[in-house]
Amino acid sequence: MLPSVTVVIPFYNCPYIGQAVASVLGQSYTNIEVIVVDDGSTMHQHLLDPYRSRIVYLQKSNGGTASALNYGMQRAAGRYVAWLSSDDVFVRDKIVNQVSFMEEKRAQFSFTDYHTINAANQITQYCSTMKFPTEKAFVSALLDYCPINGCTVMMLRNLAEAVGWFNPGLPYTHDYDMWVRIALNGVGMHFLNEPLTLYRRHSAMGTIQRGSQVAAEFESMRAYYAPMLRQRLAGMPG
Repeated sequence: MLPSVTVVIPFYNCPYIGQAVASVLGQSYTNIEVIVVDDGSTMHQHLLDPYRSRIVYLQKSNGGTASALNYGMQRAAGRYVAWLSSDDVFVRDKIVNQVSFMEEKRAQFSFTDYHTINAANQITQYCSTMKFPTEKAFVSALLDYCPINGCTVMMLRNLAEAVGWFNPGLPYTHDYDMWVRIALNGVGMHFLNEPLTLYRRHSAMGTIQRGSQVAAEFESMRAYYAPMLRQRLAGMPG
């Protein structure tokens, strides 16, 4: 039997939500649970109407992306969990290729390459992920920036539970915070060199609208984790 996968889609007033959901329901992989977490939306819910019978639709008061991810992941039935932002898209073989990769590697955590698209679904940058020759080089990169696009990640659900869920107190760097905690726990960060997600950059996205706040929060987290990451690097070969 195919391993079960839950895809959690946090949703807050996003006009692209229908495209996101359709990209998961159209996967070539069949054993998928789709959880849409409505984080207090006041518009665009009608875009979900064609898919209501095929998704788990959960509503909560607005608490931010981290709280919505946690709400969905804690209720996930899948062995593996993946996150898809409501303005992004999975390519058709994303799930089957990544599950196969993880099963082959016996991986607890993996991430992939991605293409960047615009509001009109046109690719503006191919293969946008930085590549690292060694795991040590990857961990070293965590000292300076977040090298993982969260919507390319797939991990064992019990790994998220073991290291701790996303931190709702970090509106912009909850993803970086979790990836660092996973790395500090010695978990292999396996990279599948295939572009399996389409990451949308558009004028309404929070990282563009609140760039200075994102930068300030990241610098605070980077400084907090730097000593621990350096200690981890000191114990790695190469």
